[in-house]
Amino acid sequence: MDNLMWIFISALLVNNFILAYFLGICPFLGVTHKLETAFRLGLANVFVMLITALCAWLLNTYVLIYAPYLRLISFIIVIASTVQFVEMAIKKLSPELFRALGIYLPLITTNCAILGLALFATNKGYGLAESLVYALGAGGGVTLALVLLAGIREETRILDIPDVVKGTAFTLIVAGILSMAFMGFAGMFSGN
Repeated sequence: MDNLMWIFISALLVNNFILAYFLGICPFLGVTHKLETAFRLGLANVFVMLITALCAWLLNTYVLIYAPYLRLISFIIVIASTVQFVEMAIKKLSPELFRALGIYLPLITTNCAILGLALFATNKGYGLAESLVYALGAGGGVTLALVLLAGIREETRILDIPDVVKGTAFTLIVAGILSMAFMGFAGMFSGN
């Protein structure tokens, strides 16, 4: 149980996919204008990561032992299929969210954080429970990063920010500060 908790905390905070590994930056910078949209995209990422972790473990354990050279393409097919399912479900259940996410929902397919999860979990030799906990922590970390940046962006709309720093420059400065803050978690857990 301790090992599972460490895997979860590590993926959530210490090795946050966006703020430590810099994977999944496109939706991080593009969808974080509204808190609600960022949170929902984060939940979609969590779902896709959980399904990807399950499928990657199944493929790696039972199928790819005979053809390991198909690993990357297999993971990409699983991710693309899962994202298509999520896209259809969101379009049916919440057309408003579907419009708000726009191009960023299909971009989960090419989100390197999702592919990174599958590759990292299999390279680390995680079992099924460890892979799912890793996916939950990584998805939670992605959601946390998206929500933090969206919250900061919403709060700063009413501030008088100099024109030189507005827009992309401000977003990148805040992202850098968030990244440095999350690097502090690595020092807290280095004794383990």
